[in-house]
Amino acid sequence: MAVAAPKKNAPGPRGSAAARTAKAGAVYDESKVKTLSSLEHIRLRTGMYIGRLGDGGNPDDGIYVLLKEVIDNSIDEFIMGNGNLIEVQIKGQNGNVTVKVRDYGRGIPLGKLVECVSVINTGAKYNDDVFQFSVGLNGVGTKAVNALSSYFRVVSVRQGEFAEAVFERGILKNERKGKFKDKQKDGTFVEFIPDSQVFGDYQFNVEFVERRIQNCAYLNTGLVLSFNGKQFLSSRGLHDLLTEETGEENLYPLGYYKGTATGDGSLEFAFTHTNNYGEEYFSFVNGQFTSDGGTHLSAFKEGFLKGIQAYFKKDYRSEDIREGTIAAVAVKIKNPVFESQTKNKLGNSDIRAWIVQETRAAVEDWLHKNQEAGKALERKILANESLRTELNQVKKEAREAAKKIALKIPKLKDCKFHLEDGKEGENSTIFITEGDSAAGSMVSSRDVMTQAIFALRGKVENMFGKKRAAIYKNEELYNMMMALGIENDPSGLRYGRVVIATDADFDGFHIRNLLLTFFLSYFEELVTAGRIYILETPLFRVRTKKETRYCYTEKERDTLVAEMGSGSEVTRFKGLGEINPKEFGQFIGEDMHLVPVSVNTLRIVPQVLDFYMGKNTPERREYIMKNLIDNAG
Repeated sequence: MAVAAPKKNAPGPRGSAAARTAKAGAVYDESKVKTLSSLEHIRLRTGMYIGRLGDGGNPDDGIYVLLKEVIDNSIDEFIMGNGNLIEVQIKGQNGNVTVKVRDYGRGIPLGKLVECVSVINTGAKYNDDVFQFSVGLNGVGTKAVNALSSYFRVVSVRQGEFAEAVFERGILKNERKGKFKDKQKDGTFVEFIPDSQVFGDYQFNVEFVERRIQNCAYLNTGLVLSFNGKQFLSSRGLHDLLTEETGEENLYPLGYYKGTATGDGSLEFAFTHTNNYGEEYFSFVNGQFTSDGGTHLSAFKEGFLKGIQAYFKKDYRSEDIREGTIAAVAVKIKNPVFESQTKNKLGNSDIRAWIVQETRAAVEDWLHKNQEAGKALERKILANESLRTELNQVKKEAREAAKKIALKIPKLKDCKFHLEDGKEGENSTIFITEGDSAAGSMVSSRDVMTQAIFALRGKVENMFGKKRAAIYKNEELYNMMMALGIENDPSGLRYGRVVIATDADFDGFHIRNLLLTFFLSYFEELVTAGRIYILETPLFRVRTKKETRYCYTEKERDTLVAEMGSGSEVTRFKGLGEINPKEFGQFIGEDMHLVPVSVNTLRIVPQVLDFYMGKNTPERREYIMKNLIDNAG
């Protein structure tokens, strides 16, 4: 088709071509087309390789992904029967931290050392004879660590010889080979400093690292991991994981199964029941924690259900069987297909059939061998059935009452995009705030596309120790549950983040604790999935005629006053409603301060809730007097 030449000086739909080019500020021609090296691409598009960046305050932050990628390579050696000790050391602080990992496996082939840590799509993990059940199959992991480190050193030891390479931000600076005078064990040593140009003023959280390393020990019976001199190992695998999570005092027997590797792969799982609401699962693929589950977890759930139904020869409903379940599932397969480079969810569809069948047979066999445990499990199922029947009746009454109020959920200012809307809804956020005053400031300054507001009337009911049916008898909590979309299942959550936004005073802290009690009592999956956050808003505003700045602590305030001069004006914000709506927008924008709510182990939740929200014991009164009233003075 011919293209007519434009008429001279004829304006286009939005002005002349020259004007549009000038407005765009750049000419689009061959000189603008770029080809990035793999190193440049990793540093420019970091999120594609390690997910979020962060500063170490969240266990999913990038610095922990770097550590995981190096440790995974060492674990892959152990899986293949080479070396049963991995030593990890982390030293330093404030954006200058040195990480060292030493394993005693086969060592990277000396002649390919540089390529294996710096050239994308290079490695031995494409070869099933060398690595059968590996996590790192994309040839990217260690290369990303190299590219995102200001300093990266790797040494491989094989039969008395070594090769060493030193990099800076992925660029090779030095390499050498030689022989050791003293005898050295085979293996690989990696040392790196995450680049502060990428991660900012980061810091490793020791608890996060220890939790990750402990999981590695649970998944690899017989492997010893040493972290800063502290040893982690497990003799009973996933059995130990669930015992740690629920405590030895859990009310129901703990089932355990570990199969032998076949051509399809291998399966290991452990399960028990508690009196908590909901379900909790820890799923792993080739040692990788899959926080979003995947086909292996859904197949396990199906096989678990079928095994119990087969043993009892009764068509018990799945929700009655799984209510209160806590289980850990680990599979090893040859060609895992993850839905992203960060490997949070497994996508293999071909593994479903054998996992369902093996799980069903193993659960049925375990129940036949442990008949007293079977009786306890049936009592639990029947109790769940009774609770569900009672709950359904209360639900019906609550829905009838809700119809009389309004079709819309009171006190909810919704947003356009939600979690089910895909990419647009990933960052959708609902702020749960107290009172119309605070809600008013947020409503007028929020992003209506992705930010919703739910306003409480004040302090909500303390739900500690109450049945789930109590939610339906409380209009405000019922409306909040419906707004979140979690009535039937926490997976129905409508927002990517649930943010508790209360005043920074005693009443605000009390409301925060009441809300956390609600979520931990009935929807703990939202907490363990990292969906619950607390909003930090500034406590002080410091301003002069030339500038205005905000502080989140008294220390920040004092520093700013000293910097800006004694003539600066200091305002203390006692509540969210005191912050001008024109100012508030910046505190819930891209740079808002969010503190994720997390628990180290589920076993501590009942004790913590009982202490803070249970009966007013002498111990709690003493704690309040010592920690709250003293601080208020």
